[in-house]
Amino acid sequence: MKTSEKPDIRDLSLNELMEFFTRIGEKTFRAKQVYEWLWKKCARSFNEMTNLSKPIRLQLAENYTFQSVTLNSFVQSADETIKCAFRLYDGKLVEGVLIPTENRVTACISSQVGCALDCQFCATGKLGFSRNLHFAEIFDQVAMLTTLSVEKYGIPLSNIVYMGMGEPLLNYENVMKSVERITATDGLGMSPQRITVSTSGLPTMIQKLADDGARFNLALSLHSANDRKRSQMMPVNQKNPLPKLTEALKYYHQKTGMRISIEYILFGRINDSLADAKELAAFCRNFPVKVNIIEYNTVSDISFVKTTDQQLGEFVAFLESRNMVVNVRRSRGNDIGAACGQLANRLQN
Repeated sequence: MKTSEKPDIRDLSLNELMEFFTRIGEKTFRAKQVYEWLWKKCARSFNEMTNLSKPIRLQLAENYTFQSVTLNSFVQSADETIKCAFRLYDGKLVEGVLIPTENRVTACISSQVGCALDCQFCATGKLGFSRNLHFAEIFDQVAMLTTLSVEKYGIPLSNIVYMGMGEPLLNYENVMKSVERITATDGLGMSPQRITVSTSGLPTMIQKLADDGARFNLALSLHSANDRKRSQMMPVNQKNPLPKLTEALKYYHQKTGMRISIEYILFGRINDSLADAKELAAFCRNFPVKVNIIEYNTVSDISFVKTTDQQLGEFVAFLESRNMVVNVRRSRGNDIGAACGQLANRLQN
């Protein structure tokens, strides 16, 4: 995350900040003040640190930099969903979304600039991969979306989903560090139970999550429980087929005791038949799950189509007849390109 010889201030631990203040002849409690500005008050410049003297702020600026994120632009949907474009320190853009309901607001945030996985139904995948986001850039999205949520809806964020641009588990260390800062008592203090990390299905990394004791929720973007179909839609499945994924998810549940969310977009005449529903039910018998059925959102230059209401109803009814927990997620922000699968950095100004 470097653009100059100066390190970013947010790469420093509290102990490293203490060492800095000792080195310049200042009391070490100054480090705790700076740390609070960085992670509780979400400062993005040294001038905001008003309980530090100007000479101290100047010394900080001489030694460190902020490679912070700025809110480049945002647009609000007819259903009050807000899509934001965030400008990164190197000029690149990522997008995030605020999704309000009656009594809560969910932030959908990005973990990478673009995505390397090329899922055939996803606009982000068509961008290709540019780079990983640093944990502070992920944190900045949450901090700014919290502020915007209060401004626009009168309430702070209640939930965070890592379902924006990128595959979170291919940016593992930064995602985990961002969750730590978002949930820490000396950070934003959000419960990990209100955070969901979504993956396209990387067995090795899912097992690592379990071994590392992850306490947030895990969601799997499945979209088909048929290896052939899934590999056609999601190239990641070719090297990570469903039997491997099943074993990793079993391991994850055994280690964490947590239920897994299954994300399943219904595409017309592709994965919406009764046979597809039976395959999904069989896959889900391996571990406790809840299934989120997602309406497909049209993406230009992509040939997938939305299923019919009748097929949707029959698909859900079959799953429920097998005593499965099923939620149907209706499209939000479709008119501004903010719905699932539509994030493509078209919000520029």
